[in-house]
Amino acid sequence: MSVEETKKQPGNSPVKETAALARTMIRAAQKGALGTVLQPTGHPYASLLLIATEPDGTPLLLISKLALHTKNLTADQRATLLIDATGLDADPLSGARITLIGEARPTTSATARRRYLERHPSAAGFVDFPDFSFYAFDIASAHYIGGFGRIIDIPGSDLLTDVAGAEALIEAEPGIVEHMNADHADAIALYATKLLGGAPGEWRMTGVDPEGCDLVLGARALRLPFATRVASGEEVRKELVRLVGVARSQAA
Repeated sequence: MSVEETKKQPGNSPVKETAALARTMIRAAQKGALGTVLQPTGHPYASLLLIATEPDGTPLLLISKLALHTKNLTADQRATLLIDATGLDADPLSGARITLIGEARPTTSATARRRYLERHPSAAGFVDFPDFSFYAFDIASAHYIGGFGRIIDIPGSDLLTDVAGAEALIEAEPGIVEHMNADHADAIALYATKLLGGAPGEWRMTGVDPEGCDLVLGARALRLPFATRVASGEEVRKELVRLVGVARSQAA
């Protein structure tokens, strides 16, 4: 969803409309710059990491205790996470980016492993190494810059998806993703190319949540928003069927 599309939503304030765009940016991000407090000097320390998200949009990190950023977090959990959505813009400073502000701490979430590995299959080669652990980035607030003159601070709660009552969907998610990738690759390709402007290729679905689903092709990721909130596998099925109809009509 673009900024202009978000602005058209009735009743949106600048913060609310920007938060909706920011949630899409976070879901579509494959990587980010993690800022931690360097020990023992207190200097800012930045490192590049792969990112996935929980069903509610909480960023997930897979990091080694041998890494300097992990040692920093052991002493001080305060952190920032910069997500750059400027892409190949000729003038990157006119593009969108967001800095998440909060704390990064170890997580034992039941969904962290599968959602991270769906997003980054190459991590399967080291995810079980004893020094690697999943961390969740708890967002307290965010600082969004959408180009010159468009700077907005966003409460962390506005960047998370409400998953209350969607337990059935979260439980069904692995089966939905597996089924779509195995049996409906053509539909996924239509979503990516006709609805989201992605390049042709073997796109795959990596996750689904109440607000939408995530599609990946190599290092490229896209976010497909749903028209209405879904809370079960059956509701997801109906929305995906509707969306493929929209995509086919645009392809005609």
